[in-house]
Amino acid sequence: MLPTATPEEHGIPSSAVMAFLDAVEERVDALHSVVVVRHGHTLARGWWAPYQSDHPHALLSVSKSFTSTAVGLAVEEGLLSVDDLVAPLFPDSVPTRVDDHLAALRVRHLLTMTAGHAADTTDIVWADSDDDWARAFLAQPFVHEPGSTFVYDTPATYMLSAIVQRLTGQTVVEYLRPRLFEPLGIAEPIWETCPRGVTVGGWGLRLRTDEVARFGELYLRDGVWQGRQLVPASWVRAATASQVPTGALDDVDWQQGYGYQFWRSRHGYRADGAFGQFCLVLPEQDAVVAITSGTPHTPAVLDLVWKHLLPAMGDGPLSLDDGAVKALTDRLDGLRLPTVSGRAYTPLAAEVSGRLYHVDGGSGSITLHAEPGGAARLVLKDERSAHDLPIGYGEWRPGKATIAAGQTVAVSTSGAWTADDTYVAQAYATEMPYRRTLTYTFAGDRLTVEHRENVSFGPTEHPPVVATWRP
Repeated sequence: MLPTATPEEHGIPSSAVMAFLDAVEERVDALHSVVVVRHGHTLARGWWAPYQSDHPHALLSVSKSFTSTAVGLAVEEGLLSVDDLVAPLFPDSVPTRVDDHLAALRVRHLLTMTAGHAADTTDIVWADSDDDWARAFLAQPFVHEPGSTFVYDTPATYMLSAIVQRLTGQTVVEYLRPRLFEPLGIAEPIWETCPRGVTVGGWGLRLRTDEVARFGELYLRDGVWQGRQLVPASWVRAATASQVPTGALDDVDWQQGYGYQFWRSRHGYRADGAFGQFCLVLPEQDAVVAITSGTPHTPAVLDLVWKHLLPAMGDGPLSLDDGAVKALTDRLDGLRLPTVSGRAYTPLAAEVSGRLYHVDGGSGSITLHAEPGGAARLVLKDERSAHDLPIGYGEWRPGKATIAAGQTVAVSTSGAWTADDTYVAQAYATEMPYRRTLTYTFAGDRLTVEHRENVSFGPTEHPPVVATWRP
């Protein structure tokens, strides 16, 4: 949907983009994609295999900025205002006693994360026994006066989504489809819902990286897309301004203030999701950078954009360097996350291949089918699910896996023998930030399995699983 050009045509040396790629591969584990847009042109776009351009990626809290946009459109249509009180919108979900702080809660406070809770309420809301997330949110003590204290509280965004649905009779996805998604060329937005069918709002949206970049371009142009005002310019300005201070958070780019579900940055503003999902909008440079990642070190991603890409954005076109342009094109086309290093096969591999190992103290089983050329297949079974994962050697092989709540996800896996008795497999969920590393150590009839995640909202290291082969 956006025209393409070389970086040099819009004032960026191809070598600066190369330096950025070098730096993130050295310092960040791991970027999944990057799209650089300037002056309305896509200058660089790349995906680290096994991630692909045509696959959507979980955006986590970048979703919040799309929910904010839905609220802005509803305001423009006269359905509500940011100063509307929240409690009257949920007469069936408010507590029997509405205290002064809850009575004073307004839509504006949900937008700016100043609702008044002492801490994020996600775990409490998610675990509500009646699956009534609005009731659970409103039942938590509002210890601060609304508007007085910034506390990043993801269910506040859910409440915004629920408000839009109550006022329009449509989910946020349905409401945004003709107003935002279709004009931007986003044909198949995927967004999770709560058990009661309300779009989650604060997370759960999956889009392609090019689509995220177009959303950033829309905001960069004050809500105008291809000559059409999709989002009111007044909403764009309000949503991306610093509406409230964020206090002394750990990293400088999180200390610049918060708007209506957008973060201010040292440079411009951004939609921001956990583990390195970013839509960076840089008005002074007339640029957008969209990034997906799976890293626990999200500040490092921004640091590298500020270090390598931002200062390279010059005022005018540069002399074309065909060699540098070709080198960058080849590099972007060949991006790949490293596969597991090791041997294709060992004498022990032939011995243990195909054995059915029963998990001690449980009903699960594990079978590794190892091939002399290095390819393998891993079969995992338990009382809830079964996985049959093809594993590449020196390559990523696609497959499917079942995760929480029976959800099937696309995965790509590679593996190798890192020692005579040890096989390591890594599996990326290729529409998500997550990578699982599985280490299988064989000793006689015993198999010990260690597994860890690259990122998680809970622990990333887990107790070993022991299984036994019974001939």
